[in-house]
Amino acid sequence: MTSNKRILIDRRSLLKIGGGLGVALAAPAVFTRSAFAAETLTVADPGGPYSPGYRKAFYDPFEQATGIKVINVARDAEPTAQFRAMVETQSYSWDVCTLTLSARDILEKRDLLEPINLPAADVPGLMPDALTELWLGVDVYSTIMAYRTDHFDAANGPSSWADFWNVEKFPGRRALRKNPIDTLEQALLADGVPIAELYPLDIERAYASLEKIKPYVDVWWTGGAQSSQLIQSGEVDLIALWNARAQAVIDGGAPVKIGWNQGLYSIEGWGIPKGSPRADIARQFVKFCADPKQQALFTEFLAYGPTNLKAYEHIPAERAAALPTSEANLKVMTIAREDWWSANRSEMTERFNAWILG
Repeated sequence: MTSNKRILIDRRSLLKIGGGLGVALAAPAVFTRSAFAAETLTVADPGGPYSPGYRKAFYDPFEQATGIKVINVARDAEPTAQFRAMVETQSYSWDVCTLTLSARDILEKRDLLEPINLPAADVPGLMPDALTELWLGVDVYSTIMAYRTDHFDAANGPSSWADFWNVEKFPGRRALRKNPIDTLEQALLADGVPIAELYPLDIERAYASLEKIKPYVDVWWTGGAQSSQLIQSGEVDLIALWNARAQAVIDGGAPVKIGWNQGLYSIEGWGIPKGSPRADIARQFVKFCADPKQQALFTEFLAYGPTNLKAYEHIPAERAAALPTSEANLKVMTIAREDWWSANRSEMTERFNAWILG
């Protein structure tokens, strides 16, 4: 989401621009930023709103602090094949790349990631699930419920997956994702499984629950843009979708409300391809992105939550309420267990597709 020579960053510049990032970067104050004027770092991100959000939060400030020019390119939706090709051919088209938990786990199992060398003690405030030896999570997104407030009372609308399944108390047009991921969890939550006891998923119970709602699902959506359009246009009154998609609809003026209760969140962050000749610079950049003040900046562009919860000291309360990792929202959700899905994805996808057609 580098020459092998060690990159030494001017601590004074970092303190001035990054608000204390010298501690996180742990770089000796030996060279000034002019020493790095010829250096460049190529990062791969998902494109779209990520690019300006990350540009303001990470790319430009890092460049200003170090003199290392940051060039961003758009990555594939699932960059694991690109990672593998670069490592195997030793031909690196970028130095660091954003990875979902799924992509991270695949690359880790194949030994395709560089260590980031970031001790947890150096990043107080960071969510425990957001740091491994090989990866730093920087943003959190969530699958949530959203509904039209011109159809349901905003004060007494549906507030759980059991409510979503309750077609008598909450009549209306419904949409779910045409994918077992999240949908199986929602079915179990609707059937009364406590959110802390979701995994391992009880598959038979999940499908028994899905059978109850299936006749009342008007649309099984397949893409994020479709999900936004469905709730924005009023084609459906109640939907499961990603929080940033719902927030974009709200920001556009549609009468829509997000329900965070029983949401399923996941994390995206930075990984470095193994063997990269520019791994040292990439590690400095990754550490820079752990700083709470920097993470707070991308929330102006993206309705994703920072992983360093100290970032909320720098985010306006109104904006914080729309983010997955704000205290009120995070405490009513749980992380989607990617380890379970990694082991069961193929089997679950095959069964779900057969069930949809049956």
